[in-house]
Amino acid sequence: MRKAPVSELDERMPGRRWTVRLDPVGRGGTSVRVSCSRPACAEQRLPSAAAGRAAAVAHLKAHLRAASAPRSGTYCACRAEGCHAHLPDTDRHARTEPWRCGGPVVLAVTTDREGRWWQALECCSRCAAATPGAKTTATAPEVKTAATARGARTATASRPADRPAPAATSAGANMPQFSHADQAPTGPVPAPRSAPGRRRPRQVKIAQRVIPRTLRPVALRDELVELGGLFRAYQQRDQPDLELLADLHSRKASAFAAWAEATGDPGLRLDAQRAEQAAATVLLQHQQRTGQGTSSDTPAVARLLTRPGQWDCARSVLAHVTETAPLPGPEARLLMVMLTLRTAHTGTGNLVGQDLTNLGLGEPADLVAQLVDCGWLRLSSTLADLLASRPENPTAITVPSLVPDEDGSGPFTFGRKLRPKLSGWAQRTITDKKLRKAKAPAATRLLALVLATHSNADGDLGPDGQGIDLDQLFSWCAITPGELSPLTDQLTATDWLAEVSVTPTRLTGRLTERVLPLTCPLT
Repeated sequence: MRKAPVSELDERMPGRRWTVRLDPVGRGGTSVRVSCSRPACAEQRLPSAAAGRAAAVAHLKAHLRAASAPRSGTYCACRAEGCHAHLPDTDRHARTEPWRCGGPVVLAVTTDREGRWWQALECCSRCAAATPGAKTTATAPEVKTAATARGARTATASRPADRPAPAATSAGANMPQFSHADQAPTGPVPAPRSAPGRRRPRQVKIAQRVIPRTLRPVALRDELVELGGLFRAYQQRDQPDLELLADLHSRKASAFAAWAEATGDPGLRLDAQRAEQAAATVLLQHQQRTGQGTSSDTPAVARLLTRPGQWDCARSVLAHVTETAPLPGPEARLLMVMLTLRTAHTGTGNLVGQDLTNLGLGEPADLVAQLVDCGWLRLSSTLADLLASRPENPTAITVPSLVPDEDGSGPFTFGRKLRPKLSGWAQRTITDKKLRKAKAPAATRLLALVLATHSNADGDLGPDGQGIDLDQLFSWCAITPGELSPLTDQLTATDWLAEVSVTPTRLTGRLTERVLPLTCPLT
């Protein structure tokens, strides 16, 4: 039996390939994960995308330095996976066979535009040239395959002895060497192309807006282009710099206002206003974190709630309970405020007996029973179980009016991350050390909570330090005019209020410096 001939494809081996990927770690964070397709390479975790990209590139370079030169006896590792040389011809004949490749074997490096993966692979020069953006790092010397050697021996045997061998031309030296024995070279290897011949001009953006190339004046366009680059560079920082960010937002507000003036686009004016507000907010955060005040001689206050948006959300909870409270009196009002904060996001939450006893209520069990009877509150167990529950076995509660609708909307706009901050702020306020030591009743604690949300940045009561209207105060605190004076005396005795004055229409005074970190200033 005659032995079947071995084809050139059988003599070759698939090319090597290494892929390094950059992926995020979880949600809501900046950490990234760098992984390699080689099983022996351990996964790396970096704190930011910039550090991850640097580590991924360094890891791939280490592979390239450690790897030997590309092997000539291989066929393309790319095969038909997105390789332009393997796509179908115009005559619709499939070109997915590996012997469609040609030219010497090279070691090429490719990456995606977003910088999420990098790949090094052994492939032929034709496939490397057909892949946009591919860079060749090394080339294997072309060697004669078995089929080529057999063809050369046959040609030598058939040539007359007196006929000299044809001289090798420079074009023939660069002819592609195919793996298939039955296919002869048809032309030189195409020159590598790094990108298509015709390419659109690169669009420059800032805040998802394209900066027109024809925008005039030129100085305005240059400012917008520079700002776009500075914002993108800031996003790559490992640590925030709020002072720098505030300056960028301020420059953006000025540039967008000028852009709106030049083009008449009302949307740009709105963007300029939002940038101006962002600059003021970020600058305030910077002052609070660094201990600087709005003036050089005024120290900043490190407040428990740091942003104006959080202060507005705290006031929105008090206003909602005032409008929807089914029971009268300050004790029921304080209990409903705390339960609303505990269940504000989904309408459900957990409660333990200690949460009720820390509010200074006279009869907490009766108040909870009344809220259950009127349908405002639902318990997953009995009232006795609720009062006896501890942190390790809390009782699930539900406030039906706070359960989101079918479209996911509810009475509040803040999310699940802000809800525990608001609840913790209210808990810290009503359980202040001096209030607990004085055994202040629920009415005093509710008044302290309301005053903390209705003062200016310096602690003066009222939006402009001119005091609080008494009718509104009675509505928020569910108290009568005769109860106000004893309550303010208790807050003065516990170092909450100073310089208190009650007129027929207004309550004036200021919060002490001790409680300023608990305040939510009116802006």
